[in-house]
Order: sequence, then C-alpha cells, then structure tokens
Amino acid sequence: MALALSASMSALPALAQHGPHRFGGHEGGGLAHAIIALKTELNLSASQQAALDAAIAAGKAARQAAHASMQTVHQLATDEFAKPTPDLARIAAAQDQAQDAATKARRDVRNQLLALYGTFTPAQVQVIKDAFAKRMSHMQSFRQHLRERLGNN
Repeated sequence: MALALSASMSALPALAQHGPHRFGGHEGGGLAHAIIALKTELNLSASQQAALDAAIAAGKAARQAAHASMQTVHQLATDEFAKPTPDLARIAAAQDQAQDAATKARRDVRNQLLALYGTFTPAQVQVIKDAFAKRMSHMQSFRQHLRERLGNN
C-alpha cells in the first residue's frame, strides 16, 4: 500500500501543475499557447495584451503554488513514513487538497483566457480557428500514422 501511495505521489505533481496538453504546456491549455504563438497575427489591442499578460502571470503563480503544495505533501509523507504507523489518510487528504487547489487555479487561468477570447474581433477569432483546425488535422494525421504503423486500424 505504501508503494502504491508513493507512486501516486510521484505522479501528482504533474497532475497538479498541468492540465491536458492540447496545444502546449501553458496554464489554460491550448488557448494560452495559441494566443501566445499567434500574438503577432492576432494584433492584440493594449487591453487585450494586458489581459493576456495577467493570465500568463496567473498561470506562472499557479504552477509555483502547485509546486510548493507538492513539496509540502512530500514532506508530510516523508514525516508520516518515518513514524511506526503512518497516517495514510492524512497524506491522501493533503494530496487531495493540493490537487483541488491546483485544479481551481488552472480553471481560474482558463477562465481569464476565455474572457480575453470573448473580446476578440471576428478576424482574431478566425486566426485562432485556423490554428486549431491545422493542429487538429496534424493530430489526426499523426493518429492515423500510428494506427497504420501499429496495425490498429
């Protein structure tokens, strides 16, 4: 049981720090990376740029907070496993709390990015749509290539 808990703890920092990698590794998933990568093409207004900068800063703060939380959980687990009878429920509760806080922070950043997206002009929306369509097509081609290579049609 201790081995399983230890294994889950080693995977938790990755879960706590990052959502699914849709378009890149930034908080907010694909939208953040797309906006950053396409910033020149999007011709963001000053207020849009300020909103993007705030979301990026919030994402960095969320990653730092998640990292600090996981260090705290790791120290708690280390302390508990030094005891004759470790309190596994206490460790699990700390893991849950850290993961819940990271999920909330990640969603807050995503919501900031969605609010920014809501200010986009039709031309800016089209730039994002085209980028995502290209990315989705590339991912579909890659999946098809893997199916053919692995024989899983």
